[in-house]
Amino acid sequence: GHGGDDPGAIGPSKTYEKHVVFAIAQSLAAIINREPGFKAVLTRTGDYYVAHRQRTALARKNQADVFISIHADAWKTPSASGASVFAISQRGATSETAKWLAEKENRADLIGGVGSVSLDDKDDVLAHVLLDLSMDGNRSYSIEAGQSVLNQMGKMTKLHKKRVEQAAFIVLKSPDMPSILVETGFISNPQEARRLSQKEHQTKLAKAIANGIDQFMRMNPPPGTAIAARRQELRHTIARGDTLSEIAARYGVTANALKRRNAIRGDKIRVGQTLFIPGDP
Repeated sequence: GHGGDDPGAIGPSKTYEKHVVFAIAQSLAAIINREPGFKAVLTRTGDYYVAHRQRTALARKNQADVFISIHADAWKTPSASGASVFAISQRGATSETAKWLAEKENRADLIGGVGSVSLDDKDDVLAHVLLDLSMDGNRSYSIEAGQSVLNQMGKMTKLHKKRVEQAAFIVLKSPDMPSILVETGFISNPQEARRLSQKEHQTKLAKAIANGIDQFMRMNPPPGTAIAARRQELRHTIARGDTLSEIAARYGVTANALKRRNAIRGDKIRVGQTLFIPGDP
């Protein structure tokens, strides 16, 4: 988010949102690009401004399977704190459907998830139905992706809200890809502003977001991708007496791979917990 003449929110000690979120985005892209089958594309690669709809247009040009907008929140009082995640609201989805139908050039755009359907040769009723289905489907996927990211962020930082919030942000209004907006913390809060400007905390945030996206994508692999082509993941429900090393040996994977896949720190597991068994050792 932000960039160039748009600094975003400005926290204590002149902490600029545009610099903080760009650093987190760079770290996130590096983490994602190290994962086989994943590729990250930044909407900006420096300190300049990209219009909201240009950001989603860039994602669409790169055939993105998920869109992530990274920000740092601000409030009129310094006490507000915690990270949050947003997805598109029903009202925002409905208004965007109307906008797409009203703009003739948008009818030629392809809608992902419905068989690469073009709207330019469809009557208004059919076009409206197709867009409604696409927007509603992507709203559900966006909420699921957002909750996955939120759960991971909750392991390393305070949350402002524990459930995904919904709003009509412009960057979330794409009908052809799940889209989420991540507020990494309140830059207006002196303590959080200090943490947000620290590289170590930025990296932890990036890892949490990456883990959330990784889990979401493995549960919802886009057809034709390397993730979808991998061996379907098995699940193991932990019973009394199970250990990570024994479970790993049983499924022919390493304990470290098992911990990475399930974002486990240390060796503690609990009875009844479900583990995803990674397809790669």
